[in-house]
Amino acid sequence: MKEIEVVIDTEEIAEFFYNELIRRGFMPTKVELEEIADITFDYLIEKCIIDEEYEIED
Repeated sequence: MKEIEVVIDTEEIAEFFYNELIRRGFMPTKVELEEIADITFDYLIEKCIIDEEYEIED
């Protein structure tokens, strides 16, 4: 199996969920979106879809 590098941005996840929820008639708060994004990120880690790595920029 080939390994690829994927960058997951929780702000991007939050924006995606915001747009989808608005389209479906919901009005999520910023706090709710941040929680949903964090839960989604944790789910991807738990299912071994992604590995959590921290990059330190100089």
